[in-house]
Amino acid sequence: MLKKILKITAIVLVVIIAALFAIPYLFKDQIKTKITEAINESVDAKVSFADADLSLFKNFPNATVAIEKLVIINKAPFEGDTLVSLGELNLKMSIKELFKGKDEPLNIQGISSTDGLINIIFNKDGVGNFDIALKDKKEETKEEEASKPLSLKIQNYKIENFTFRYIDQGSKIKMVIDSLNHEGTGDFTNSKLDLTTKTTANVSLDMDKMNYMKNVKLTLDAVLGIDLDKSKYTFKENKALINQLPLEFDGFIQMVEAGQLYDLKFKTPTSSFTNFLGLIPSAYSSSLNGVKTTGDFTVVGFAKGELTDKTVPKFNIAIASNNASFQYPNLPKSVQNIVIDTKIINETGILNDTYVNLDQLSFRIDQDVFSAKANVRNITVNPLVKAALKGTINLANLSKAYPVKLDKPLAGILKADVTTEFDMASVEKSQYQNIKNAGTMSLSGFKYTDENNKSMNISTALVEFNTSTINLKKFDATTGRSDISINGVLENFYGFMFKKQELKGNFNMSSNQLAVDDFMTSGEPAKTETGTATEKESETKATTAKPAEAMKIPAFLNCTLNAKANTVLYDNLKLKDVSGKLIIKDEKALLENFKTSIFGGTIGLTGSVSTKAKVPTFDMNLGFNQVDIAQTFTQLEMMKKIAPLAGIINGKLNSTIKLNGNLDANELTPDLKSLSGDLIGQLLSATVNAKNSTVLNSLTSNIKFLDPSKLNLNDLKMALTFDDGKVNVKPFDIKYQDIKVTVGGTHGFDQTMNYNLKLDVPAKYLGSEASAFLSKLSPADAAKLDNIPINAMITGNFSNPKVSTDMKSAVSSLASQVVNQQKEKLTQKGTSALTDLINKNTKAKDTTKAAATEKETKTQEATKKASDLLNGLFKKKK
Repeated sequence: MLKKILKITAIVLVVIIAALFAIPYLFKDQIKTKITEAINESVDAKVSFADADLSLFKNFPNATVAIEKLVIINKAPFEGDTLVSLGELNLKMSIKELFKGKDEPLNIQGISSTDGLINIIFNKDGVGNFDIALKDKKEETKEEEASKPLSLKIQNYKIENFTFRYIDQGSKIKMVIDSLNHEGTGDFTNSKLDLTTKTTANVSLDMDKMNYMKNVKLTLDAVLGIDLDKSKYTFKENKALINQLPLEFDGFIQMVEAGQLYDLKFKTPTSSFTNFLGLIPSAYSSSLNGVKTTGDFTVVGFAKGELTDKTVPKFNIAIASNNASFQYPNLPKSVQNIVIDTKIINETGILNDTYVNLDQLSFRIDQDVFSAKANVRNITVNPLVKAALKGTINLANLSKAYPVKLDKPLAGILKADVTTEFDMASVEKSQYQNIKNAGTMSLSGFKYTDENNKSMNISTALVEFNTSTINLKKFDATTGRSDISINGVLENFYGFMFKKQELKGNFNMSSNQLAVDDFMTSGEPAKTETGTATEKESETKATTAKPAEAMKIPAFLNCTLNAKANTVLYDNLKLKDVSGKLIIKDEKALLENFKTSIFGGTIGLTGSVSTKAKVPTFDMNLGFNQVDIAQTFTQLEMMKKIAPLAGIINGKLNSTIKLNGNLDANELTPDLKSLSGDLIGQLLSATVNAKNSTVLNSLTSNIKFLDPSKLNLNDLKMALTFDDGKVNVKPFDIKYQDIKVTVGGTHGFDQTMNYNLKLDVPAKYLGSEASAFLSKLSPADAAKLDNIPINAMITGNFSNPKVSTDMKSAVSSLASQVVNQQKEKLTQKGTSALTDLINKNTKAKDTTKAAATEKETKTQEATKKASDLLNGLFKKKK
């Protein structure tokens, strides 16, 4: 009996499990239809979702409908803007909801969603992109709403990793709530309920291009009393944290026809100065455990009134501290006499009437006192700013009084006595007469060492603030092997700071020695992580290093720098007497009148680099005057690629070079394949050092009469063009003793080459056989022979060249020339003798016959001599 019961039980369990697997597939299409109907009957927008699925296991005994990648795209006037994007949306309902008829609504008990984006936009006309309900649906009665395919009877909800964006183009307000996690539990089937919520988020707020909050961490655990009939939400038990500053709320928010009605009060639950330290973002703070504080810090405020299209609630926020102090454990110094008196007030309900008064902010470390005050009014239309700074800070004391996260300690004395008063309209219009600046700021004895152990020492820096400019009166610093001294003027500083306008400046820099690598930063290395693969073995994994970011010339810069340096060290180069002007504007750096002494001569340069396009470009003109050829073409990498053989030449060079092409976006080094331009050069007092040249050694092994050390390159002029990764050398002539050599061809930046040499060679250079044969000719006959053309072709690459010549055909050409010469010479002799015989006319007919016989004999004799010459020329040695 027991076995039978167990068997039946097992069969039932199998059937139930099989049903749990099968039901989702049976009802999947029905669920999709319900969702599609709900969407199509509700919104005027482009809505899509990747898939909809049903699970009976996720929230058993309830069913869960999962919608993947739900996206809502606005139509006009917000065409193409994303209103909502959800990675996953889960709807929880009772299983019995699956068996309802087509016209019966599905009751939703719970909602959860992950990886979402909600993007609320108000355009300049005050129209919001969230109003996507169909027009006829807005006018439906409650009786009609009862027939909706989905009905909400929520018990709980949860969202994870959401981003909420609010952009008001009219008032220029942008708020971003990022990393938003929120959940609530309550019975929404009742018109009145208590909703228990938990929320964490990071908040950023910008108004008219000014940032007021950036990634401020918020936490709120609250019980809200909700009246659904009145759309009223009342704060009951609650605890909020702004970073680590605690706040408590009292009051309510109610949805009304015009907008929202606020009647809220908030305050810090305690008055300890620890509250202020908790307000500091975690990136710049430390644990508050063990911190000794005196004095108080309070935040008290209220917001009361309606938030509508035209009004905001009246509010008053007071932040205050009086004669407070704090000292962190294990730090030797404390911050004393802290006074904070700040108010943010709106008394009219009109946003532009909001004003901020920082009446006092002051503190003391040791004997150094620093104070500030500021006032901001008219915040949305034309903000009016008035501020002052005065005091002294010993930078070395900062890390001794506050746990600043520094790799290396700072040192230096900062002094300030500055006042400013301006309005944003004057800043935008560059009406400097309305901007009132005065005072000075100085820094002395500043020392800083970065994570790469590079140090910067500023002996003196002095800045003077005037009405329209900020004058850098003095800046003297050293770093590594470099020293620099700078002075100059900054214009439009406030336009740059507050309105993202271009920053204008004109500076002068001088240096005794400037090492470029002192100002270069190394890339971030890949981090190494060690993880356990099994209990007995571990492996080290290197995380992928961050990809190098493309180097860009800042678009906001419009500056000129006149520079002079006695010595500039760059890689292995030592440049002397360097001077020039650098102009930066429109993401382009223009170098004018750059001059330097190097390689025993001088180099001049004008050119530009632009990073405005996706691929950076450059264009430059170079002038070389009396520079050492070997050094120029071995130490400058680009010149080495343009003319690899020039490195074996001793002497001086005058040259002009025009170059343009693309740059590597990360390194800003030339992309040789894109290089185009030309070079015109003249060699002065030049000789060849062929010992280290594989190309010349291969050439002389094939043309043995050439000795490169005897080449005459003095005053040689040559022209090159380069394009598409290749250098084209226009034919030029070299004089080698009594041989004329014409050289021309191409080579690639990949070191491949294809060169032609044409040599106009006297016969005496064609080897011992030719010399022996020519010795049989009279000097007069040998002198009458034409030079023999010899062609040589050099291919392969510069490290493995291949040389071919037409020497054999040259010898054949010489033989043919000699035969023709001798034939012509003997023929002329015979003709001359015959002419003399006819002219004398003194001999008988038989004498004439004898003359003919004599002519034939001389012709045969000439032919024999020619044969002997050829045999001698091609006779093999025994």
